[in-house]
Amino acid sequence: MQQYLEEVRVTLTTLPLQRISEVVDVLLSANYVGTTIFTLGNGGSAATASHFKCDLAKGTITPNRPRFRVIALTDNVPEMTALSNDLSYEDVFAEQLRGLMGRGDVVVAFSGSGNSPNVLRAVELARQRGGITIGFSGFDGGQLSALVDVSVVVPNDCMEQIEDVHLVLSHLTCTVIRKRMQRIEPPVSLMLDTSGWQRERQPVALPCSLVVREGEGCR
Repeated sequence: MQQYLEEVRVTLTTLPLQRISEVVDVLLSANYVGTTIFTLGNGGSAATASHFKCDLAKGTITPNRPRFRVIALTDNVPEMTALSNDLSYEDVFAEQLRGLMGRGDVVVAFSGSGNSPNVLRAVELARQRGGITIGFSGFDGGQLSALVDVSVVVPNDCMEQIEDVHLVLSHLTCTVIRKRMQRIEPPVSLMLDTSGWQRERQPVALPCSLVVREGEGCR
């Protein structure tokens, strides 16, 4: 037991936190412009995708700020089983996105191995539709890490520990987002072009009611 906990602890000290900052920027920008965020995954990663959707929708609620538009593609069991039965399990997420995905929307994919075919197909479709893609994986990142715009690879080769850390990272992401929203920080504008995903910080005109005067702090 101690060995397992120690391995998780060591993994947490070697996480690519700069990539989490990029994830936060992408999601805050999506919130600001009103695009939709989709989460997905299989097995334990499906549970993480649903959990992340819940926390992003509920846990970031801030007075006078728009709420996140977020959908977990793992939550509609009848639709998932129908698609799996009538088409294929490899299409279970991509087919849902065909009816929902628009340019500028965000797909957040959780896959311990980074090689789940249905996850990869969904990410490929999202890119074709002009979306922004985020991947959480482990091991060497698999195919997912090279396919997404922002890749977060947990440096660990134990599936259970990778899934543990993915949940920690989802909680960390939502906590940072909530604190930044409370501080009324300008978001990062995002663009997708032929050179890939780019970030550029832009000044944002805030409503008078949201301006925090110098020295007053922010709750």
